[in-house]
Amino acid sequence: MAVYKYKVVDASGKNKKGDIDAQNREQAVNKLTSEGFTVISCEEAGAMDKDIEININKKIKPRDLSVFCKQFGSILNAGVTIISALDMMSEQMDNKTLQRILRETKAYVEKGGTLADGFRQHSKVIPPIMISMIEAGEMSGNLEVCFERLAIQFDKQSKLQGKIKGALTYPIIVLIVAVIVVIVMVVMVIPQFSDMFADMGMELPAATKLLLWLSDLFRFRWWLVLIIVAVIVGGYKLFASTDFGKHVIGKFSIKVPIFGKLTVMQAAANVSRTLSTLMASGISLVDGVEAVSDMMSNIWFREALLDAKSQVMKGVPLSKPIRDAGIFPTMLPQMIKIGEETGNIEDMMDKVADYYEEQVDMTTEQVTTAMEPLTMVVMAGIVGIIVAGVYGPILSMYQGMDNL
Repeated sequence: MAVYKYKVVDASGKNKKGDIDAQNREQAVNKLTSEGFTVISCEEAGAMDKDIEININKKIKPRDLSVFCKQFGSILNAGVTIISALDMMSEQMDNKTLQRILRETKAYVEKGGTLADGFRQHSKVIPPIMISMIEAGEMSGNLEVCFERLAIQFDKQSKLQGKIKGALTYPIIVLIVAVIVVIVMVVMVIPQFSDMFADMGMELPAATKLLLWLSDLFRFRWWLVLIIVAVIVGGYKLFASTDFGKHVIGKFSIKVPIFGKLTVMQAAANVSRTLSTLMASGISLVDGVEAVSDMMSNIWFREALLDAKSQVMKGVPLSKPIRDAGIFPTMLPQMIKIGEETGNIEDMMDKVADYYEEQVDMTTEQVTTAMEPLTMVVMAGIVGIIVAGVYGPILSMYQGMDNL
């Protein structure tokens, strides 16, 4: 299968260009002609002409999905057919992965498949909630409404992730700068003092020995540093891929000071918002809980929701397994129980989602406030070690001279 770059004119006289996959040029031209285009040019793309799709097989950002769902819903609401809407959106999307998926989904729908099944072919990058809601929308005939709800869902999810990333950006940048400063010091500055320290003929402080050891390590054994880093990263990824590792890391993310509360609040907000969106679209509680579990990255929340699904299938109210899991905030099962008693669980989940999203905002601000002084303490400790290591021997030498 080769990639061909084409320029065509559609039925309205509008010029279009893009890429198409085909076995040969003749097949590419036939595909374009069958779609109602007048082909101006169609040539095989060279190595330098092909789009570099960096995002292939990677999760699409919620912000991109929100923009797509909002625009796609508006196009459908205007009376445009699904195939035409997919064609229009594939031309507009900047995200190469989503653009490719829309082209392939359009081809699938043209062959008689459903839109939900077309997106299901790309379930590794398309969230399960999107597939489930599109399927429900096709069955109910309210596809454009489902896309509007999906746009709101992904927009809130994007904002939630943005707030959490914003809280972590400052300390991460400061720590990276600290590491760079330490490396520059031990590689360029400390060697200038090493000969002087050697000529002193005196016992060096522990801080000075540490700096000299780091200087030798980064200057003469830098390859060993790379090997150690590679082993640590590889070991962590291997550990995280095991069932035991997923449970250990998941439990740590829940219990770790400062960030643990944020993790729990974010999970409660995601569960509430997603479940509300799914049930409002006509999806059953059992299927909704299963779809929410597929979205959870923490294995403890995922297993708790899968257990809740099994309990609900047996006739147990959802609030009970959520409460028994012991990892969700106490308010969540209480509000679910009220929704079950009133028969309006989706509205109750929507209110709970609003509450926990506000809690995430407050917790994020608390985390940011707490991280700033903590980061300053770490930086002060690093600077203190460097100062003590460089000037400690010099001060000791001066004191020895004064005692003579």
